[in-house]
Amino acid sequence: MNKKKGLYFRLAWTGICKNKRLYVPYLLTCMGMVMMFYIETALSSSTMLRSISGGDTMQQMLTLGCGVIGVFSLVFLFYTNSFLIRRRKKEFGLYNILGMGKRNLARILLWESLITAGISLLGGLAGGILFYKFGELGMVNILKGKITFSLTLQPKTVLQTICLFAVIFVLILLNTMRQVHLSNPIELLHGENTGEKPPRANWFLAVIGALLLGGAYYLAVTIEDPVAAMMWFFVAVVMVILATYLLFIAGSVTICRMLQKRKKYYYKTNHFVSISSMVYRMKRNGAGLASICILCTMVLVMLSTTVCLFIGTEDSLRSRYPRNLNLDLYFTGADGMAQDRLEEIRQTAAGQAEDCRLTQENVLDYRAATMTGYLAGGRIETEDSRQEDLLSEGLSQMRQIFIVPLEDYNRLMNQSETLETGEALVYSTKTEFTEDTIIFPGEDRSFQVKKIVPDFVDNGTDAMQVIPSLFLFIPDFDEFIVSYGKVKDSAGESLLAYHWLYGFDLDGTDEQQIQLQNQLEEKLNRDFYEEKSIFWIRIEGAAKERAGFYGLYGGLFFLGILLGIVFIFAAVLIIYYKQISEGYEDQSRFEIMQKVGMTKQNIRKSVNSQVLTVFFLPLITAGVHLMFAFPMLHKLLELFAMMNSRLLILVTVLCFLIFTLFYVLVYRITSGAYYSIVSGAREE
Repeated sequence: MNKKKGLYFRLAWTGICKNKRLYVPYLLTCMGMVMMFYIETALSSSTMLRSISGGDTMQQMLTLGCGVIGVFSLVFLFYTNSFLIRRRKKEFGLYNILGMGKRNLARILLWESLITAGISLLGGLAGGILFYKFGELGMVNILKGKITFSLTLQPKTVLQTICLFAVIFVLILLNTMRQVHLSNPIELLHGENTGEKPPRANWFLAVIGALLLGGAYYLAVTIEDPVAAMMWFFVAVVMVILATYLLFIAGSVTICRMLQKRKKYYYKTNHFVSISSMVYRMKRNGAGLASICILCTMVLVMLSTTVCLFIGTEDSLRSRYPRNLNLDLYFTGADGMAQDRLEEIRQTAAGQAEDCRLTQENVLDYRAATMTGYLAGGRIETEDSRQEDLLSEGLSQMRQIFIVPLEDYNRLMNQSETLETGEALVYSTKTEFTEDTIIFPGEDRSFQVKKIVPDFVDNGTDAMQVIPSLFLFIPDFDEFIVSYGKVKDSAGESLLAYHWLYGFDLDGTDEQQIQLQNQLEEKLNRDFYEEKSIFWIRIEGAAKERAGFYGLYGGLFFLGILLGIVFIFAAVLIIYYKQISEGYEDQSRFEIMQKVGMTKQNIRKSVNSQVLTVFFLPLITAGVHLMFAFPMLHKLLELFAMMNSRLLILVTVLCFLIFTLFYVLVYRITSGAYYSIVSGAREE
């Protein structure tokens, strides 16, 4: 019995060794998936990160990546394992003909799975434990925490990793046994040579794909509202994925047949073999190319957006917190915004800053009445009148409206604008405003738009909200808030909310600014405790919130890097197996061509023709996808307070150029492997 077990083990090990051209990349990919999952899971539960300010936010981002990597590992390893089984079917068929039953083959497959799982888990966990420390050091450095160089092992994470990938390898084994069990010996023996039937590609599928892609591109370039962009983003992604598969499968066959009809192109040595072989199995080739294209697009989108967010963290922080220290006083009524009360708070803030030996700079100081409404044309509608539309176009029409005194606008923007009663200046964020009149609900109070101004100071509120803001600068602010403040909603509450926004920059360190924030908050709450029924105070500081921002954007950046590496693994392995499997299928054809006079130089030209014809198509298509997705990505990043479009353009272009260099390197390696197979070159 032991001898039989030893025989099955030797047959399994011999099968792996003889097919090392296929198994080595597969094992390396399995180890990479194990390593990435371990690193992601270990970092999401690291006690060191949790103890650093902002670390809990970063770990929440990483936890999302654990599920993505786990699901992707299951799908992708199933996909790549099909290439191995296709190559091994001839060997299994030979065993079957020599007398081995399906039960014996199942034992060989079991040993192969155990060997593969053992190597993958040992190598992946070893790499994960080693590189986990580098990841932890990098994230601690992002959060500006204290670094420790002790190497730690997390038994719980090791167990989670082993359990997940054990389940994946068991499912792959069961699927392989199913394929072998349902095949007869002749099918197994000729399984490697069973080509894909030419698909019934037609213009109908190509037109559907073109329409889907055109629709997705139209959504991406026409949506102006960030909220609408967020709602339609995943719809556009699904449309692009479906369109890419349809166009690559149906369109690629059509292109090859068109090339065959061009006699001057087709009847050449370096084109004849490559085009004829591609037509024969274009169904699988097209699906593989579409998968490569989608993976490339995912890598480019993730890297460009997460790198841009991380580089622009300070810009986003300042958009959300326009001054180092920001006070927002919310008043229960218009009469609470008395100038003597506001001056008293100014003096208190100045005194506390002086006590902390800090100087106030770049002061932000203005009053505002706010309300939320739905902008339909030039009319502002309340939620009471829009209930039937809330689930449709109403959300995209929602606006946060700020009514600001004209004198505050002129002072802050160093302008000298003048207005008559009933006139207003308008500034809109995130989306354009083109109306001539603004009509308020209730009393139908209206303002004529004299001018649309190009800019206004950031107040932080607009940056943290997904809906656009609309600023109205009016000359008779005090009269307006008193008279219109009497208009109530259906619940009997005033439509207006009353705010005084006050902030200033400071010349000290983050520690000094946080100290001032804490002392000022304590003093204001103590000195104005009896007036809490009239107003309440919210104090926010950029220094105090900086760690949270770096935790969020640093976590997204790290997650983008890890997922980018995982998807690059997938793309490279699909490219490699595509070249290898097609090389074995084309080997016999090139052998025949060599016998009738085709030289190895002609073979290399034909190989270059075939690979260049289709290999760079996924990269070019991914670039087009990225170009059309750029406007939508820009709108989505605005939801993260990232307004720097130039930075996004620069990062996107650099990511594409770097990825192209990597893609060319993969091309050179895989085309060499293909050539060595079809030319009959011996392996070293």
